[in-house]
Amino acid sequence: MTKVLVLHSVSLVRSALAALLRSEGGFDVTSAGWRSAARRAESLRPDVTVVDLDCPGACATLGLQGGRARPLAAPAAPLLVLAASGAPGALRRGVQAEAEGYVDKDGSPSRLVRAVRKVAAGERFVDPSLASALLEADPVPLSPRELSVLARAAEGDSVAEIARALHLASGTVRNYMAAVIRKTGARNRIDAIRISRSAGWV
Repeated sequence: MTKVLVLHSVSLVRSALAALLRSEGGFDVTSAGWRSAARRAESLRPDVTVVDLDCPGACATLGLQGGRARPLAAPAAPLLVLAASGAPGALRRGVQAEAEGYVDKDGSPSRLVRAVRKVAAGERFVDPSLASALLEADPVPLSPRELSVLARAAEGDSVAEIARALHLASGTVRNYMAAVIRKTGARNRIDAIRISRSAGWV
């Protein structure tokens, strides 16, 4: 049996993904939200971890907000990323996390099943539509630190909370947010979050 861990912020979605994989046979599937992700990964030791990097909380869980990927458990299971072709940011985050598989969320369920099997066998899987989107994507104008501050802000953290989480002074966080607003051409912090989400950067 191939052990699969499905991570998603929405309970209904992760349950549906888990049910789909179980229906195919040969998969021992566990699903979890972000709060219990590390604990489940540590106890399960999955062969493949399926992650939707568009979900709020995904980057913090995988340690991608500071520019470095931290595995959920050691040894880390290969990551299979769910993403949309119109959101290149999730694909970039997948590359940063050294994902082995990339599945288009607009594709057929059978592609997810095939991708899990290939990644579990030690092979790579990339949907052609996602490969094209990644190659055609515009470069991100924000630095890794600016992205980490913006990602926290997008999740509703205050300046003080961002400063504590990233070990920065509050004034430094404000400076990063000002730079983000300027670089994105936004009117304010909320507009910068909207623009960045639309572009798939956070």
